[in-house]
Amino acid sequence: MSVLILQIIIKQWDKSQRSEAHVLERANRPDRCSIKIPPAFYIFDKQCVIDQHGDDLQGGRVKYTQTAAGNLNLDRFQIDLNTNVLEYCDTSESDEETKTIGSLENNWIQCRYNWRYSIFEDEMFYWLYEDITLNAISIDSLNTNVFLSGEPAIGYEDLKLVV
Repeated sequence: MSVLILQIIIKQWDKSQRSEAHVLERANRPDRCSIKIPPAFYIFDKQCVIDQHGDDLQGGRVKYTQTAAGNLNLDRFQIDLNTNVLEYCDTSESDEETKTIGSLENNWIQCRYNWRYSIFEDEMFYWLYEDITLNAISIDSLNTNVFLSGEPAIGYEDLKLVV
């Protein structure tokens, strides 16, 4: 039985953090890390490891659920747990089709995208910007350095193939 490893790296900022120094600081943060349990943890009867890093200013930013059909939904991604195929499905656009990214079976995939949304806090609205990186693979057993031992086989940035 294989284990699905999902590493999520979140960079969040508001309008006041758009200076060149802030942009450079975010650009210098790593896009992959070693996995340590805890804080990383197993879910779904130890079929999956979730390893989250970075900012989560509102708390509970990334949600993950398992459907009756055997899919894992994680933010804007869906993974068929039977075939280990990663798909992008933006639920914010009702006419958006699901885009197949690739197989995670012994295949490391990295996806990055930018997003923004409005936040209401202290009786004020503001924009919260974020850069999300998902590193994913399905392998026979947990390898804590799987994302550090080489480059991804497939890489997407804002749904454009880069690797």
